[in-house]
Amino acid sequence: MTIAHVIDHGDDADDVRCGGVSMTTIPESAREVLTSGRVAHLVTIDPDGSPQVSLVWIGIEDDKIFFTSLGPRRKVDNLERDPRVALSVSAGELDANGLEKYVVVHGTAHVEAGDGKRRLGELADIYLGPGSGFPPADAPDGVTVFITPTRIGGVGPWAS
Repeated sequence: MTIAHVIDHGDDADDVRCGGVSMTTIPESAREVLTSGRVAHLVTIDPDGSPQVSLVWIGIEDDKIFFTSLGPRRKVDNLERDPRVALSVSAGELDANGLEKYVVVHGTAHVEAGDGKRRLGELADIYLGPGSGFPPADAPDGVTVFITPTRIGGVGPWAS
């Protein structure tokens, strides 16, 4: 069984990783899940330190995971204040032990103004189907958020 566990010992200590992989290159097995058109659960940190969860469409460019936002959103505000992020995506299949496979990515986010509308249109082709007409022509350009992975885990070959 390959399940990633992380124990936080504070800022001065290294994370203890069991089954997780420290990296910045996304393994092909994880890339397949991350680009499969399954919705990602994005976790950011609210100002009071509590987690905030959003569902986002994601893509990969140059070993960075990206999503877009076309308007003011709490997740973007959170990332501009604290760039630490985690996201998870279900693989939609079970492993040999009957556990659902999933990818968990921990990383650091960088928000870039613009190009959100175009990228969202490309993601809409994956998530809604080609020619969906989303986003609407009058949508704002928004932002693109790039996540640089620092650790990949979950249940699956990417965590072994």
